Amino acid sequence: MHKGCVITVGDLGEFRVIRRISGRLPQGAAVLLGPGDDAAILKAPDGRVVVSTDLLIEGRHFRRDWSSGYDIGRKAAAQNLSDIVAMGADPTAIVVGLGLPGDAPTDWLDALTDGFRDECALVEATVAGGDIARSDIVVLGVTALGDLGGRAPVTRSGARPGQIVAIAGRLGHAAAGLALLQAGRTEPGRADTGQVEPGRAESSREYVGRLVDAHRRPEPPYACGPQAARLGATAMLDVSDGLIQDVGHIAAASGVRISLDPDALPVPAILAEAAAELGADPLEWVLTGGDDHALAATFPDDVRLPPPWRIVGRVTEGEGVQVTGRSETMGGWDHFRE
Repeated sequence: MHKGCVITVGDLGEFRVIRRISGRLPQGAAVLLGPGDDAAILKAPDGRVVVSTDLLIEGRHFRRDWSSGYDIGRKAAAQNLSDIVAMGADPTAIVVGLGLPGDAPTDWLDALTDGFRDECALVEATVAGGDIARSDIVVLGVTALGDLGGRAPVTRSGARPGQIVAIAGRLGHAAAGLALLQAGRTEPGRADTGQVEPGRAESSREYVGRLVDAHRRPEPPYACGPQAARLGATAMLDVSDGLIQDVGHIAAASGVRISLDPDALPVPAILAEAAAELGADPLEWVLTGGDDHALAATFPDDVRLPPPWRIVGRVTEGEGVQVTGRSETMGGWDHFRE
């Protein structure tokens, strides 16, 4: 038994760990055969399967001293499920490849598993299986699957001049939360506790807690992806690497220019407060911050968009991304440069 009576995954061994994980994962209606065989079997009512995969590496995409196992599970599932809805599809399942240090506590693993399960439950998806191996650091490889329900997929290449650009979901919150954590503001967010550090003002708890939570657990507007497809979206993606960089992918794939109006991207008060503390430009967080997993889409000019969709720009002739009133070049997240 591990020192201090903390049970670790190394104490259990591979197959007991797998049984422990599987026991926490109820299977949904789309799963015909779940964990326990060489492969899972899922229904594919549409006759097509939408597939996306992401890799999360400890120290690169998350830190265990900043985020709980539950946070990490929620975030890893969210960023993959968001890719599915960004195609206009409904998520059905995820499978997870998991690398774990042998000294990882089993209660941390339980929390990670529960995070995956609970995020999937938001879209009636299931953790249908996966694999586990020993690793020096935590590594998560998540593959998400979805069903188009008879709809055409919404790709990045359908934007045309004269169309509108719209956003659903929040922008800049996760980037601000990361900046606060990097500045040493590691007190628990609202998701962890209702308490506040002695001596801190109520307003400090409000913006720090909400923004740190946003970094730890994104809240993609899942329902808006299939909704956009039904409304006639011509191109769509999730904003994972920053609004400018990501709509730039639509511009490149479609052979158009996207012009963004910063006046249509108001800075929420909590971003302004955090920026004042850190000496940052909150609009830069909105324009270039990743990990909120908002949805960006283009629509024909005559489409009437319901909330929470908001128009933030237009598609024009040309190439690249233009931000009205800002001449400097602003990028986003690059996995090989940051």
